[in-house]
Amino acid sequence: MTNQTMQALTFKRYGKSPDVGLADVPRPTLKADEILVQVHAAALNPIDNMILTGMFKPVLHFQLPATIGSDLAGVVTEVGSQVTRFKVGDAVFASIFDTGMGSVAEFAVVAESAAAMKPANLDFVQAASIPMVGLTSWQALKERAGIQPNQKVFIPAGSGGIGTFAIQLAKYFGAKVATTTSSKNLALVKNLGADQVIDYTKQEFDKVLLGYDIVLGTIKGDAIEKSLGILKPGSKIVSLVGPLDKAFAQSKRLNFVLKFVFGLMSRKIIAQAKKRQVSYSFLFIRPDGAQLSDISKLLEAEQIKPVIDKVFPFEQAKDALDYLAQGRAKGKVVIKIV
Repeated sequence: MTNQTMQALTFKRYGKSPDVGLADVPRPTLKADEILVQVHAAALNPIDNMILTGMFKPVLHFQLPATIGSDLAGVVTEVGSQVTRFKVGDAVFASIFDTGMGSVAEFAVVAESAAAMKPANLDFVQAASIPMVGLTSWQALKERAGIQPNQKVFIPAGSGGIGTFAIQLAKYFGAKVATTTSSKNLALVKNLGADQVIDYTKQEFDKVLLGYDIVLGTIKGDAIEKSLGILKPGSKIVSLVGPLDKAFAQSKRLNFVLKFVFGLMSRKIIAQAKKRQVSYSFLFIRPDGAQLSDISKLLEAEQIKPVIDKVFPFEQAKDALDYLAQGRAKGKVVIKIV
């Protein structure tokens, strides 16, 4: 397999002109505990555009030029010497977020521990749409917030990638769900199971909601601070958009300076939360094949359905990234590679 190249969607630098485009790059080589996947489809997430700005440079380590993306579904073409769970020909899906590698490419290397068998009832495009939003929702609601039946959960931006999945997952766990969306997406989020839908063009959620147990922070700006007012004592905010906190810096084993900086960034919100006897934490998804397998069972049982806004062919991968950056996608944006 030496000296073979493949096509990938890469960026060359951070900042205003990241120089994004399809390029020939070396095909990745395997370690003993990894599988090589021929990528049939890869999904994009808002963080892909954020990475290009350089805002996550202290935390996510890429060698530039680097391949964009972390969600993928495809077929195993090679297995490392220590791999036992997968064989050549298996259809799999995975997140390779925070591994220094990207998924919008003809081939991707995936740690055995990060991959799961593709849900049998989904095609590759549908399966590729799941890992990031599925794992993020699972880790935020189940692990971090300890969601219980009949709890009240607020998931803003219900028609987005995370929102469309998290609403369905929270309903599966037996919670009551409120969300926000614009007038044109009201029917979509109601169909996903949201119990209370607030049209943010007409009402502010913090004037309407009260007595909530969990808030999933999905919107940048002042939405996290506003959501403090809807929570009851003992409740939890799990933010996916920041501010980053000291606990996150510690979990990533970051240096003293970054621990200090993230501590400062989150000091205000943590103090405000404490005053209301609420806990605040920032969540960064971690790849987890075992959790993906659990999510796969829910997809196969049709307890959760993928929501896809638009599918782009591989040669229009850069257009897909630009489209996602507009922030209007209902559900996921996926790139079909094979």
